[in-house]
Formats: sequence, C-alpha cells, structure tokens
Amino acid sequence: MSGSDFGKILKVTTWGESHGPAIGAVLDGFPAGMALCEEDIQKYLDRRRPGQSALTTARKEADRVRILSGVFEGRTTGTPISLLIENTDQRSRDYGDLKDCFRPGHADYGFYAKYGLRDYRGGGRSSGRETAARVAAGAIAAKLLKEMGIRVMAFARSIGPVEIEEKNFDPAHILLSPAAMPDIHAEERALSYMKECVAKGDSSGGVIECRISGLPAGIGDPVFDKLDACLARALMSIGAVKAVEIGDGTGVSRARGSENNDAFCLDEEGRITKKTNHAGGILGGISDGSQVLVRVHVKPTPSISRAQETVDEQGRERELVIGGRHDPVIVPRAVVVTECMCALTILDLMLSGMTARADRVIAFYKK
Repeated sequence: MSGSDFGKILKVTTWGESHGPAIGAVLDGFPAGMALCEEDIQKYLDRRRPGQSALTTARKEADRVRILSGVFEGRTTGTPISLLIENTDQRSRDYGDLKDCFRPGHADYGFYAKYGLRDYRGGGRSSGRETAARVAAGAIAAKLLKEMGIRVMAFARSIGPVEIEEKNFDPAHILLSPAAMPDIHAEERALSYMKECVAKGDSSGGVIECRISGLPAGIGDPVFDKLDACLARALMSIGAVKAVEIGDGTGVSRARGSENNDAFCLDEEGRITKKTNHAGGILGGISDGSQVLVRVHVKPTPSISRAQETVDEQGRERELVIGGRHDPVIVPRAVVVTECMCALTILDLMLSGMTARADRVIAFYKK
C-alpha cells in the first residue's frame, strides 16, 4: 500500500491498524534543536482521545505516546522522530457480524475491490483511529509554529443544524466543551440535538473552522503547491471530510468582484494589510499576511444502530445493524486533527520557502 506519507521537506508517515497492537508515525525532516517531550504531544492526543463524553465512542484508549527516536536530552536531533501509540482496548468481537458485509458509508467495498481483502475490525487503515498518529506528528509541528508566533486554532463551527454565533465566541471554551464549540449557548443546543440523534439510532455531521494567525506573507507556491491547494489536500485526506472552503468559500460564486476583492491599505505602523479578508488570507496560492481561514465539512458517522441495506462478499443482499462502539458525531474529536494537518502543511511550506530567494540563501551561508 502506498499513500501513507505526507509532505515534501517535512515528511510524516503513519502506520498501523485500528485493531492492531499499535499505531504510530515517523516525522522526518524536522529541524534539530527544539525542546520536545512526550507531554508536548500528549496534550494534543488527549483532545482526540475517545471515551471522554457522550459524543465520543466508549472505546477506552489512553493514547499514551512514546518517543522512540529523534530526541536526545530533551531536544530534537534532526533525525526521524518515531512515535508509538499502543492500542489497548480493541474489541474485535464487536465486528464479527460485519466480516463479509460492506458497511454503508464506509471504505469497505472500495478497499476490498482494490486489494481483494480487508480488515473488517473497525476498518484497519481506513479507521478514524489512524488520525491519532497524525495528531502526534502535528503536535510537534504546531509547537514550532507557536514558537514563531503562529497560532493554529480549530473549533466546531456547527453540529447538524446548530451553528455558533460570533457574538458569543469564547476561544477559551473550545477546550472545555465536549462539542469543541466556542459558544456555550450553541453547545447546549448541539448536545440536545445529538441526544435526539442517538435516541433514534442515528448520527450527525458538522463543520470545523480553523483560524491560523501570525502567518507571514509569502508562504506557498503559485502553481501546484498553492497554500490553499496543499491545505485542501491535507484536510481532504481526513476520512470523514467531504468538502473544504477557504475564506468565503462557496460564497464567492454568488459575489461580484467589487464585493469579493479585499482592498489593500496600511496599518498604524505603515505595514501592508487588508480592509477585509474574503480571500481567507491566501491570494494566488500564497499567504498575504492576513488570518488564514479554513472550513471543513464533516459527514455524519456512517456506523449507526439503525437497520441498513447492504450486500455481502458473496453478492447477497443483506440487512445490517451495526453494533460496537462508535462516535455519534465525528466533529469534536476531528477538531484537533484539523489543527494538526494544517500545522504540518504550513510548516512544510515554510521550510520549502526558505530557499525561495537567492539573497536569503547567500545571507545564511555567506562567511
């Protein structure tokens, strides 16, 4: 299987299956000299960890990370950073009835058509559990970005029909909310809505928004490696994501040029800035110094307890009721995954951008 690696200069490879002994990541190309310990990573993994509220699967995984290489005496060495997360609460028996059935909304059929076999225990490599490895690697990238004054902050903008209101926006509430919402009033309505879904054996989707502040102008390339294109690729690689928007997103198709263009101006210190940010901080594939604004649309959890129609590997039509432990909504735990994929993407492009100008290369190496 190819396609388990991501990035050009900063490369991350994830490995392992949902019901295997462990999952993990190898982060290569990370600069030497940054202070790093397991707790720096663990606080991100704890945000994704299952079993913490009624909105997550009851699977109890500690998700404790171990750094196996790439760190010496508390600092990165510039060599590959290998990260291990053990699986400790697999219940493969929950998937026995699914052994030869293709679950609606899952990767089962496509995986079987491509490889001629599949790991029916939670989806194997197609499981959302794979994202824990991404979070472990992304937490390291986010730490370096933070040291450069760049903050990556994601949150649940909506769950089902319930959307936050900007007037109630409280970033401090994101980490306190089981719904990962920055609006306590919207959170209450979202939790009520999810109770209705669960009572009916159903699930919900939603929207995650990510705001990246402090990113300087000039990050990204103008053709295939556009900043927005790279962000979209990274975020679309998250299994449940079905659409990505930058700035005004799909709204630009209904706007006029005079409405969509962001006028340039000078701030109080004489620096170039913009009066508005319809572009979401990216022009021509390159950051413009404004806040980068990204939204991802997440589908409803496909594993629901209601009866669904399907077909098995022998071509027989079947009725399927999925048991086991599943999130009724993916959005809250996918918030930190979104942050980490954005962090990996941005840091990779920043490292690449260091060689964009000859004068900077000369200044760095000139004796």
